[in-house]
Amino acid sequence: MPRAIHQAQPPLEFIPPRLNPTIVSVLQRLLPTIMRSRTTIRQVEAENVGVLVDLYRQFQAGKIRLLLAFRHPSATDPFVLAYLLARLVPRVARQQGIPLRHPIHAHFIYDRGIPLWAGAGMGWLYSQLGGTPIHRGKVDRVGLRSARDLFVNGSLPLAAAPEGATNGHTEIVSPLEPGLSQLSFWCVEDLRKADRSEAVLILPIGIQYRYITPPWSQIEQLLTELETDTGLAVSPTKGANALTEPVLYKRLYRLGAHVLTVMEQFYSRFYHQPLPAVEDGSTAPPPDPTEPMSHAEFATRLNALLDAALKVAEQYFNLQPKGSVIDRCRRLEQAGWDYIYREDLKSIEHVSLLERGLADRIAEEADLRLWHMRIVESFVAVTGKYVLEKPTVERFAETTLLMWDMIARIKGQSPFDRPKLGKQKAIITIGQPISVSDRWPDYEGGRRHAKQAVTTLTQDLQTALEQMATMGQPQP
Repeated sequence: MPRAIHQAQPPLEFIPPRLNPTIVSVLQRLLPTIMRSRTTIRQVEAENVGVLVDLYRQFQAGKIRLLLAFRHPSATDPFVLAYLLARLVPRVARQQGIPLRHPIHAHFIYDRGIPLWAGAGMGWLYSQLGGTPIHRGKVDRVGLRSARDLFVNGSLPLAAAPEGATNGHTEIVSPLEPGLSQLSFWCVEDLRKADRSEAVLILPIGIQYRYITPPWSQIEQLLTELETDTGLAVSPTKGANALTEPVLYKRLYRLGAHVLTVMEQFYSRFYHQPLPAVEDGSTAPPPDPTEPMSHAEFATRLNALLDAALKVAEQYFNLQPKGSVIDRCRRLEQAGWDYIYREDLKSIEHVSLLERGLADRIAEEADLRLWHMRIVESFVAVTGKYVLEKPTVERFAETTLLMWDMIARIKGQSPFDRPKLGKQKAIITIGQPISVSDRWPDYEGGRRHAKQAVTTLTQDLQTALEQMATMGQPQP
């Protein structure tokens, strides 16, 4: 999360990719140490790695252009994907007697906002690793042109997350953004114009996480902390019953219902948002959280709350609430950046003190309004019954940590300082490649046909990732 902003900034400059093989090789050698020190990942397993080995063989032989479309449930996904390419692919290639040129790596698309909260040094590092940035909330012509060129001419495959952002859920895939599908058809178009014969493929890659030792005790402790922070009476069950799924679920549901009620009242009272649950007095949670209707009501109220929070920000930026929740979040983010990173302040030293003071005030207000969008962004994949449907320790942990994220933001803390509940194993599933070249006849029949082809490809990729998100754990 970016630090609180109190001053207007000059516009965000494009950070061009400058692949440095030496930097790539050094980081690949250090990767296990980096993962151990910066993440909870202690094991990485993968299924169908041979598919990826063969695709790298074809790519290096000049037969294909390849896009690696990976799931993005967690901020640790780039480490896992890097481990796949640096360690697992070379290992399987050696086992199969397939020679591959090193380094086995990928160009990648990343959110231009990452260096804002991770530091300018991260922008430099991503550039050296061959990354290219994109503004998520607008038509970023410079960023798209760079990504398009890397896809067609890059010395490595291109990797990107079609979900656009993390959603905190291993087993729920957020609606995919159509940008990667469009980029893939552009790649086919560019190759045909250049009279090149490579096929264009998209490879779906699933990423899941499992706790090596179920951290039930840590989840219970975190629930106690959150109950204290939110003003709930803390009365955890003692003894063996304290860590049973029914007991923990009731506490988690009670916490969620309480926070939902408090936030409804907050937006109703101070931002004058019409929330039906507040107006009809039905904000108290039902006595039995396992009632099926209670979860339908919970989901309805949660969606209404998220809509209200987005409207608070949209009204400030004079935006219409169009599209999905994710679409609205992206537009709001870009609107905020337009107020903070000002195109008209490129020569900020020549701006009068009066204009600079007013610009600072606008930047500070914009940053405050984006806070509402960040709250929504954390809960974009919450359904209200995710844990009840399948009360695994992973689902308990994911939901509890999302609650922690929200409360941390409200307390003014960074959600990136998340508690570490336990050591994890990352599970990668390599899907089957989708040929975009084979779909070219569906795309080239005019604007309507092109739009439908992009929609169909996006939906097929969504289905492939969803199937991998519900697959069982592969064996070592």
